[in-house]
Amino acid sequence: MRELVVLGTASQVPTRARNHNGYLLRWDGEGLLFDPGEGTQRQMIHAGVSASQITRICLTHVHGDHCFGLPGVLSRMVLDGVTHPVHLHYPATGDDVVRALVSVASPGLDLRLQPHAEAGQIAPGLDVQPLRHRIETFGYRLSEPDGRTFLPEELKAAHITGPDIGRLQREGNLDGVRLEDVSVPRPGQRFAFIMDTAPCEGAEALADGVDLLVAESTFSDDDASLATQYAHLTAGQAGDLAAVGGAETLVLTHFSSRYGDTGLLADQARARADGAAVIAANDLDRISFPRRRLASQSL
Repeated sequence: MRELVVLGTASQVPTRARNHNGYLLRWDGEGLLFDPGEGTQRQMIHAGVSASQITRICLTHVHGDHCFGLPGVLSRMVLDGVTHPVHLHYPATGDDVVRALVSVASPGLDLRLQPHAEAGQIAPGLDVQPLRHRIETFGYRLSEPDGRTFLPEELKAAHITGPDIGRLQREGNLDGVRLEDVSVPRPGQRFAFIMDTAPCEGAEALADGVDLLVAESTFSDDDASLATQYAHLTAGQAGDLAAVGGAETLVLTHFSSRYGDTGLLADQARARADGAAVIAANDLDRISFPRRRLASQSL
């Protein structure tokens, strides 16, 4: 299963309808929790998300609306008897804050702190890029390796069945039959998570070719001066990211409390997203990955 469970969508201040940030990405056997703001533990209950599903926690930066829910989540994992290792990724300059938050959580979890200080791979398939905010901030990108999809009729015609299919996949050739003769390319799926930032090269690199892009949309285009002042994106700038990267689906979130209706923000992003599907997220939404791209559609 691959889906995004939205736990909270507010920016600096929660509202009656929106909790602070929190996003759980279900990705095959992993559960990646991004930016657990205050109240995330309670939102997990409402969403039917078990703490035992979390294998990694990824913080973009250490502003409170992106990390103050961390102690509660960790304590809940201890209470629920989670025994598997949990990797906590975060910017290295936030180490003091992260260690303080961890110190007030219940002990007993196999928590592995993994600070990062530069762009690159931080775990298999998981990369970070620096963003441009008021403190050190990184965005995350999760990538599945490209593969191949077998064609049943071609396999049948080549008399390849059972374990021989796996052997052909590993070796690339079996008794004169090439892997490319009985399969077609299958582009890997990609996910990007971009929070507090002004437009920058790091954000564009993260968004390049992704199937599902989660991007902050703190301000409307009409409040672009505020976005510049506080180093955030407008809805239109989030749409630009989707367009430049060729994203399939853009999920807008991290809304300022000044916008009771996010329909305007979705419209502004859609006008500049070059055909990407645009979703203005609400708390407790479940968003499935788009269907796989065909090889001819990959970037």
